[in-house]
Amino acid sequence: MNGNTSTSRGALGGTSAPRGCSGNNANANGGTMTTSTPPTSPRRTRRPARSKLRNGTWIVPGTGERTRRTFTLRHPSFDGPGNDDDQIQPLATAATLRDKARNALHNVTISADSLWAWLNSPKGRGTIKCSIAYLLASMGTFWHPAAKMLGPMDGKHIVATIVTYFHPARTAGSQIEAVSIAIFAVCYAMLIGMCSMATSVLFGDVLDMEKFSYALILILYIGFGLGFVGWIKQKLNNPLVSVGCSIASIGIITIITKEGSVHRAVFSTDKIVQYLKILLMATVISTVVNLALWPSSARHALRKSMRTASTSLGRMLSMISSGFLSGAEEEFTSKSFMEASATYTTTLSLMNKNAKESKYEYYLIGQEKIYRHDKAVVKCMENLAQSIGGLRSAANTQFELLKEIATGPLSADIPASPNTNLFSPVFGRSYSSSFKRATDSGRLSAIDEAPDERSDREESTPTPIVASPPRLPHSASDFAPRSPSEIFELFIRLLGPSMKSLVHTMAEILNQPPFDTPDAPIQLNEQFKYSLGEAVSLYNESRGKALEELYKMIENARSTSESVQADFEEVAAACGHFSFSLLSFADEMKKYLDALEELKYISEQQKRTWGWLNVWNKIISLWKSRRADEGDLESQALMKPVKRMRQSQMPQGMPQAMTNRPENLRWSDAPVDGWWDRIVRKTSPTIYRFLNFLARDDIRFGLKVGIGATLYAMFAFIPETMEIYRHWRGEWGLLSFMIVCSMTVGASNATGLARFTGTVMGAAFVVINWLIADGNPVALALLGWVVSFGAFYIMVDRGNPAFGRFILLSYNVSSLYAYSLSQNVEDDDDDEGGIHPRIREIAFHRVVAVTIGIIWGLIICRLIWALPARRKFKEGLALLYLQMGLIWKRGPLAILLRNDANFTSYMKIGEQAAMQRYASQLQTLRTAASNEYELRGPFPYDAYGRMMASTQRVLDAFHAMSLVTQKHGRLSEGEKALLNHTAEERAQLCARICHVFEVLASSIMLEYPLTDAIPSVMVIRDKLLGKIFRFRKEHNASMDKMLGKDDNNPENGNSSNNTNNNNINNKSSTMLGAMGSVPDLGDVTLEEPDYALLYAYALVTGQVAKELKILEKELEGLFGRLDEDAMLLQ
Repeated sequence: MNGNTSTSRGALGGTSAPRGCSGNNANANGGTMTTSTPPTSPRRTRRPARSKLRNGTWIVPGTGERTRRTFTLRHPSFDGPGNDDDQIQPLATAATLRDKARNALHNVTISADSLWAWLNSPKGRGTIKCSIAYLLASMGTFWHPAAKMLGPMDGKHIVATIVTYFHPARTAGSQIEAVSIAIFAVCYAMLIGMCSMATSVLFGDVLDMEKFSYALILILYIGFGLGFVGWIKQKLNNPLVSVGCSIASIGIITIITKEGSVHRAVFSTDKIVQYLKILLMATVISTVVNLALWPSSARHALRKSMRTASTSLGRMLSMISSGFLSGAEEEFTSKSFMEASATYTTTLSLMNKNAKESKYEYYLIGQEKIYRHDKAVVKCMENLAQSIGGLRSAANTQFELLKEIATGPLSADIPASPNTNLFSPVFGRSYSSSFKRATDSGRLSAIDEAPDERSDREESTPTPIVASPPRLPHSASDFAPRSPSEIFELFIRLLGPSMKSLVHTMAEILNQPPFDTPDAPIQLNEQFKYSLGEAVSLYNESRGKALEELYKMIENARSTSESVQADFEEVAAACGHFSFSLLSFADEMKKYLDALEELKYISEQQKRTWGWLNVWNKIISLWKSRRADEGDLESQALMKPVKRMRQSQMPQGMPQAMTNRPENLRWSDAPVDGWWDRIVRKTSPTIYRFLNFLARDDIRFGLKVGIGATLYAMFAFIPETMEIYRHWRGEWGLLSFMIVCSMTVGASNATGLARFTGTVMGAAFVVINWLIADGNPVALALLGWVVSFGAFYIMVDRGNPAFGRFILLSYNVSSLYAYSLSQNVEDDDDDEGGIHPRIREIAFHRVVAVTIGIIWGLIICRLIWALPARRKFKEGLALLYLQMGLIWKRGPLAILLRNDANFTSYMKIGEQAAMQRYASQLQTLRTAASNEYELRGPFPYDAYGRMMASTQRVLDAFHAMSLVTQKHGRLSEGEKALLNHTAEERAQLCARICHVFEVLASSIMLEYPLTDAIPSVMVIRDKLLGKIFRFRKEHNASMDKMLGKDDNNPENGNSSNNTNNNNINNKSSTMLGAMGSVPDLGDVTLEEPDYALLYAYALVTGQVAKELKILEKELEGLFGRLDEDAMLLQ
């Protein structure tokens, strides 16, 4: 055997270990186990060199240069032991007093360093900014000139309230959005207040209908006014909108139920003017602090998050490809991969948030075109992440396939040999723990590069005497594999170097993001696109040769049994599927580079247009879009983009496609026998549509909020309860009701608990600070700043804005309000001490009012159209499964036959992204459901978490199949013949998967147990594989007969093997079944690559079937399983 062959054997199947390593390490590093074969000679054997993957040509991204320098895809982990000098030293461990003092000094130094580092961090600076803004806002109460400017009435503490809601620890773009929302909220509140006063004057004073005016105000301005606020809060589901709704609620409730003009039927603008002054002061303070102290730009944050996302994608790409090449499935569960994946997941949400906030900045400075191209780059990154998911799905498919084959009955089909290792050395380390318990599993070492192989180079290392598996030849034309792992070995040897080189090229491009500050030019290396094109060309060339050699190798194995050859073909198809997924990622990389080029071009122009002010252009474009030409309805249905789901949008429940059931008899077909029938015929459809409108979840929530607010606020207008409402500060209870009311019961429970705890803590701080300061404004301001610092620390640093906000709001409404009373403001609050405020009574009244409002909100949310998060989650999950089943039922490959020239994806544009966003919102509902209490037991949070993880893997498989069909291009004649021949089985397989999805959805919705008669997907899949194999075998036999090949000719193969083939042809296979005869293809000649598309489809289908089995087991654990002995009829 020549040097090439020896080197190839060392690279792929060698049993060698590094010099200096023990025998155990040799096994752990990929060597073949030799314990079963005793050494043939007692002399010492030389330790062979560690197995290496030969080096391949790769493209240097920055220069386009072709090189063969060594490199590795592995990212080293630096998880070394921690430095004890940076840790707090306990005083108890010190032996002497001197050591204790040294430890105490060390601990003080470490704590001071940590505090200084936190103060200079973004979260620390944000906390300082918020506390300073709160201190300035409290001057509206404590500083006499500012208080005088706001007028003699009370309510000056609302300046600090607005600053608390719209704090300055945000980007400039978010500040613009916050100020806009605050303006709209206050203006809406003022509008409702003026309308309520006008109604009171008209009906209560002019028409002398006081009670009627109260009823009208309660229904129109409390019921519908606050109900609309609740509807907006639920519809937009945006944190800033939610706090804006709270600000609007404060204004409406104060003016209507507390201020007194409505009760006296007087139209007074004093409170309206005061609220406008309060709004102006609060927004100016928050904006000035935001822009003056450590300003933060959403445009800068967006570019920073884009850089982080790019490098995270590069790391994940390298590790996935490294795991596939090395066979190390544990690479996907390694700490480094999990960190990279978690970093990207966090960065993706942050990147979308920054992109949304940067919109306001770009639009304000007239650079909306740059914003659009920034969004295009973000969209390309999302597509790259989806392709990463498809690549990981393809790698998992390969691992699972080899696991199934390795645990299958291969020993009966593969000739046994004492020197044959059933598991490839490439996979020996990864699967040793699963299939070879006698050996210790170990991590794969970094992939090393061997020197360039040349045919004239001799083997420098002597052949070891240790037994080794048969060497793979340099060419597959004269070698027949005996195990599927050898198929994979050959694929890695042929395509591994070029695959590794392409991955390295793309990873280097991703690791060099061109983003800097928005004002800086895009530092995009123009050589990147050329380098990527060259790397893809090298990869395509090697890929074609590798697949050709792979299928030649399978052809040489035609003497094996049908099941073993089917395994060979599945492994080969899995290899082709991964290589194709990598090529799809390269295509997305090209689009990413194109988007960067366009962004660079637009950024260099430096044009400011403010085109968003041209509202008429949007109206014209909207009008033109409605006059689009109608084409083929079937293709138009697929090409029509799916409406993008907002990140903040919640699942909306049952769609109209399921609720609008067709009636057997419509009113238009009903007989008309008189005037009453005509009235019924005309009005019934209108009433039916109106009731359907009221049945929507968002409409019901708005009505529920309006009803609850009306019932609570009516005590402010009933003469017998009016004084009680005023004394116990019922307006704060009504505000608490508005805050606690949420779409789901679980969210209301969580908000109510945070509101109550925060209110109690705030009241306690009020009492303590007031006793310390004794009413001194300077002391109260400083102590209030301390409280605000702690509250903003909870909001900004700890990520719990609601809880910190409730603490500070309770402090505002007691401490600042009490100081306003001491300044003899125009108020009727003498019952709480007047100019000598009784602080304990004031705090107690607030706590009682808030508690009543929380209880009332929980009662309303539970009794009136209750919408538990559990039900919402289960309903949404069932709808997601129904949608996935319907999408797969379209037939991923059927679309290629229907319209392979125009549109080749079975998924609509944006459908994948819509399902991903829907799944992420289901996670939010799952979290809310964990806060709901039910007598039957707690919510199975972990079980549904595992189901969501499995669902995410199915979505990745859907995307991988979409990439296969979308990037495949025009079908060859052989592929068309295969697709037509397997159309029936594919249709059955799609219908079976859709059926299983429907069964799972029904079980989730009804919470019914499954039966043990759920149809198996794998049966139909095996039938499809069997038909493909029968087609291949009979077609090859007919081609051999047509070509006149002689079975006894030794050049065409061994006569015994051909005899065995003839025997196999005459036997019936249990896997194949009755498939029918292969159609006459005429002049069509099928080649081996023609089968790759169908096998990729079968592989993805197998992965979907596996996840469906996992979902079945989870549902069985949740709801049980019915057997045939169960008695259901009671």
